[in-house]
Amino acid sequence: MKIAIETVEGANRFTGYGDGYVDVNGSRHHANVAVGADALLPGWSHGSLEALTEGDLDAIAGMRPEIVLLGTGARFGFPSPAVLAPLHRAGVGVEVMDTRAACRTYNILLGEGRRVVAALIVERDARPA
Repeated sequence: MKIAIETVEGANRFTGYGDGYVDVNGSRHHANVAVGADALLPGWSHGSLEALTEGDLDAIAGMRPEIVLLGTGARFGFPSPAVLAPLHRAGVGVEVMDTRAACRTYNILLGEGRRVVAALIVERDARPA
């Protein structure tokens, strides 16, 4: 699906997403990626939601967002509270949702001038069609 929304000059934004990919400024990413207005961290974590570590979210906290949108992949899931601890210690708000919803929400919050980071797990939907 392509996304159209008011742009913020020079900021990273999601321009599309689908099964197993997200597009940032027209560039396709098939692996986990973290996106902020002026930062892009391909491979910020490796693997699924269950594989997330505190260290993965330390890197996100270092981007100094006011809110993090954690995209959990093709399906919604919630990480363990210990994994989210670096964000809580840094006073960063966290919203957990599936990756597609995180892409849409990021663009909206970016358009509102918020310091938002989308930390996404990018995976193919393994559910039967």
